[in-house]
Amino acid sequence: MTEISADQAVWTSRLKEAYGETVELEDEQGKSSIYDIIAEFEVGDRGYAVLKGSGKDVEYEILRIVVSSDGLPELESIMDDEEWEDISELYDEMTFPANGAE
Repeated sequence: MTEISADQAVWTSRLKEAYGETVELEDEQGKSSIYDIIAEFEVGDRGYAVLKGSGKDVEYEILRIVVSSDGLPELESIMDDEEWEDISELYDEMTFPANGAE
């Protein structure tokens, strides 16, 4: 993935429009968990979602948004470590700008 910056990203809300404020995800063992949709954004032709788990061990997930054959947004894991790093850094930059007002 090439270098990306916050000005290349666009905030979106496709998941929230389709599913509401939360989504239910199933892990590899078949256990379901509810996640709040914290943020959604697109970079180029790819969409991403930042989710926050519930419970005592709060976990954040960054997943790629893909569109299914029936036109609904779905989530998939980001398998490429470099892409995941780039997107997590971009989200931090978008959320906590270094040159923000103090």
